[in-house]
Amino acid sequence: MRPKTLGASLCPVCMGAALAWHDGVLVWMPVVAAFVGACLLQIASNFANDLFDGVRGVDAMDGAHARLGPQRAVGSGLISPRAMRTALLLVLLLAAIPTAYLSMHAGAAFAVLGVFGAVSAVAYTAGPAPLGYIGLGDLFVFLFFGPLAVAGTRASCDGQWTSAALVVGVASGACAVALLATNNLRDRVGDAANGKRTLVVRFGEEFGRGQIAVCHAVAILVPLVAIVFFGVPRGALAASMLAILLAPLSMSIVAGRDGAALNRNLVGFGALLMLYGVAFAIGVRVSGGAG
Repeated sequence: MRPKTLGASLCPVCMGAALAWHDGVLVWMPVVAAFVGACLLQIASNFANDLFDGVRGVDAMDGAHARLGPQRAVGSGLISPRAMRTALLLVLLLAAIPTAYLSMHAGAAFAVLGVFGAVSAVAYTAGPAPLGYIGLGDLFVFLFFGPLAVAGTRASCDGQWTSAALVVGVASGACAVALLATNNLRDRVGDAANGKRTLVVRFGEEFGRGQIAVCHAVAILVPLVAIVFFGVPRGALAASMLAILLAPLSMSIVAGRDGAALNRNLVGFGALLMLYGVAFAIGVRVSGGAG
């Protein structure tokens, strides 16, 4: 399930809920449903990744291109592919419950988003052209953990998709991409050997390091843009301050940290994802009255 990465779901939900509160439309049940649905789809993506990468041999723990990250269940033989397929199907079925609720409460857009999310979660590593293998993984991670997730959480309360939520979602998406790009930077040698053409494999190591730094900078700057141009409360800068405090995460990567040492950065970006949304929500709550 990779619980350390589930901050990718918590972050945009916290941000969307904070914006709903500021707009005076916050309803807790849809927000909880959005969080549960997002977590289930993320877990489904993790199960699919474990399953299909394990079957392909990408997650092997030995050999010339042994895995540098944590042990994976199917790749290590701890769980059979059949059992993981069953678990994946179960989680996707469970994800249909909050999706159906949100569709009835806030509009059919959530049914479309749920189906699109489920298909993308599996297609990230499955099928003839998996998204993660052709360099599109970053785009889908950005959308689903960024603008779509923040604006969707905000819209779950009253059905309104706001420009402020879409813009704020860029920060959440950037944090998620920084986490993914760090993973891909660490695994680039093994990925290249196994035909996994991530952006780092396609464009090189320096591109990957620059991508991470740019994403971190975006996370710092977006709250300021949202405050100046979209009326978001000034307390949103709490998220920017957090990202500044954690700047060594990307600075060490730009400086050349590599290999298994990047596992520390992955833990750090996971923490950034989780705490960024919380800091944003607390800042908005403290400084902005419901409108």
